Amino acid sequence: MAAEVDPPNIPPEDHILVDDVKKSFGSTPVIRGITMHLRRRETAVIIGGSGAGKTTLLRMLIGLEKPSTGHIWVEGEDIGRLNEYQMNRVRQKFGMVFQYAALLDSLNVLDNVAFPLREHRKHLGRKEVIDKVVSMLNLLGLENKEHRMPSELSGGQRKRVGLARALMLEPRILIYDEPTSGLDPLTSRMVDDLIEETRERFNVTSVVISHDMASTFRIAHQAFLVVNGLVIARGRPDELANGDCEEARTFIKASGVATERLSRVTDGKPVAAE
Repeated sequence: MAAEVDPPNIPPEDHILVDDVKKSFGSTPVIRGITMHLRRRETAVIIGGSGAGKTTLLRMLIGLEKPSTGHIWVEGEDIGRLNEYQMNRVRQKFGMVFQYAALLDSLNVLDNVAFPLREHRKHLGRKEVIDKVVSMLNLLGLENKEHRMPSELSGGQRKRVGLARALMLEPRILIYDEPTSGLDPLTSRMVDDLIEETRERFNVTSVVISHDMASTFRIAHQAFLVVNGLVIARGRPDELANGDCEEARTFIKASGVATERLSRVTDGKPVAAE
């Protein structure tokens, strides 16, 4: 477990500070020294190829793995030194939107979305739970879908149900794991719009793990390119595409995306990249 230390002088805009974090499994280093400032009410996208360390970094952000060295500060609290009981409290600050929505196929939409409330808000009555679920579904454009089964939903609808479930405990941070993976281009753009609409509407900080460069250019306030357990480039996506880091320029070019045609999504509407 990481040693207890006095908190650093964390900038007030930082919602999460990843402070020189390293992670090894046995003698194999996976994260080799990463520092990241994830700012409040912005969308940060962590990009990189397979095996870069993105998944390990995600697991450390939500406390499923602890750093071998270094610290992760969430709202000024060093989560690496917390025990499991304390970490469960911190995890309620996070909402997790999984790659393929991770809905329970045997439960209808209402019961899927209600699951976090029934686990963590046991004082709520049945009607109050139903009212909260239906209200959230309506906010996300899923009117009259509460009695549908996951198999009856489109890919985009399943993503919205997964997001509704993630929002039920009113988290301040949303983590998206490959949210556009396996989706067609139109649905991917809809998911990008949804990520930014949700950030604006609920004032959340969004952290997206992705390899989708088109999505990154549309939603990222800042992007971090992870290669072999290190952040080798950071900044706005256009800064990575046109910056001094040759590996970043090559990575983006290899994606085949015409980045000059892409623009950020703000308030659900595309605007020119800064």
